Amino acid sequence: MSVVAQTPKPYSRDWLLSDRPTSRHQARLGRAYIIWRRFSENRLALLGLGIILALLFVAAFADVLAPYNPVQGDLMNARLLPPGSAGYWLGTDDQGRDILSRLIHGSRLTLMVIVLVAVIAAPIGLIVGTVSGYAGGWIDAILMRITDIFLAFPKLVLALALVAALGPGIENAILAIAVTSWPPYARIARAETLTFRNSEFISAVKLMGASPFRIVLRHVMPLCLSSLIVRVTLDMAGIILTAAGLGFLGLGAQPPLPEWGAMIASGRRFILDQWWVAAMPGFAILIVSLGFNLLGDGLRDALDPKEAGQ
Repeated sequence: MSVVAQTPKPYSRDWLLSDRPTSRHQARLGRAYIIWRRFSENRLALLGLGIILALLFVAAFADVLAPYNPVQGDLMNARLLPPGSAGYWLGTDDQGRDILSRLIHGSRLTLMVIVLVAVIAAPIGLIVGTVSGYAGGWIDAILMRITDIFLAFPKLVLALALVAALGPGIENAILAIAVTSWPPYARIARAETLTFRNSEFISAVKLMGASPFRIVLRHVMPLCLSSLIVRVTLDMAGIILTAAGLGFLGLGAQPPLPEWGAMIASGRRFILDQWWVAAMPGFAILIVSLGFNLLGDGLRDALDPKEAGQ
């Protein structure tokens, strides 16, 4: 009797894990499935993903979830109430505003800072790093010396100088953080580019007549994305802390915006007696930063090519 080999059903586990994919679509889905399987084996990474998804949910439905207005308070009846008093789960601040509502709406500002900094800084670092690594010579020397100049300054100090020059405000704070965040991405992209700049597939693309611009854009940059995504995710916690630091110093989001760093600054006067005013936004920063760190660690392990070969 002859045994007829059965073809795996599309999108089944065997189809995704096939060592002979029949299309690019199948190969990409298979790689994504393998990455997700490695990622899901890390329980702490799943915890970090859950925290970030919860943050996204809270930010998306802040108007529905917040029980009170985040910028209007009740000075007569609700000033500096402790957690659990009169329906205020996390207490109120010195203006009689509900801290929980301010934290919920402040999650939108936190996400806005994270997304805009990543959108600005990551592409700049990717372009500078890949062009520098692929071109070499004097282009590499000039771009890397510029990168070294930015790396020579502490990130927070340079951000403070830029915001002081531009003026306080959430927009200027985002720009300052983005300007100080791109050099590490450029270093990573350059190191990745140098590892395969002289590889056989790049030589084959050159023989086919591809221009340097096309090689960098279509073949070099995609290979650097995995390492860059991991670094950006790990840097999210630092971005949050830098934004909170600027807000704490009065150079970030301006009152009455419910920015977490500014909330800590307004509550430091009451830290001994009304500890919750400064502690609650501090806990929020801690939890969200922990979530991004756990997520970044999980992505680093899942996207590690050494793990893929095992």
